[in-house]
Amino acid sequence: MAIHNRAGQPAQQSDLINVAQLTAQYYVLKPEAGNAEHAVKFGTSGHRGSAGRHSFNEPHILAIAQAIAEERAKNGITGPCYVGKDTHALSEPAFISVLEVLAANGVDVIVQENNGFTPTPAVSNAILVHNKKGGPLADGIVITPSHNPPEDGGIKYNPPNGARRIPTLLKW
Repeated sequence: MAIHNRAGQPAQQSDLINVAQLTAQYYVLKPEAGNAEHAVKFGTSGHRGSAGRHSFNEPHILAIAQAIAEERAKNGITGPCYVGKDTHALSEPAFISVLEVLAANGVDVIVQENNGFTPTPAVSNAILVHNKKGGPLADGIVITPSHNPPEDGGIKYNPPNGARRIPTLLKW
């Protein structure tokens, strides 16, 4: 893999994003029904998009979180849902949306102490450690677009086996 010609250099003005504008777009812009560019695309590692492109907005996250809550109920997952987030700008508003939906569905949620950030593997590990003890099964949600650009957001579902997805979620 080639090293980028700007590796190790400070960010340029053109690299920066307007976090306040991006956050506002998350709440204000709505996806258009029937527009494939605005649709939820839940791939092998969750759904990713950007608020400015109408592909990662509050309606997307509310729908995904509700689908996860329904999937949990359908599969008898009654233990806690571990919810983690990273430092991308859209992670915080998506985190709030997910927590609202899970609370409305009566799901017990465990988050990082002091509203901290959570590496993706930590959520998988927490699920596995919890489920190894027996009792009600836990699962998790990670809010991250991983290595995608700073203007992107992402959300992943980790079922009780700690993996990144389950096939039935891909059908939504």
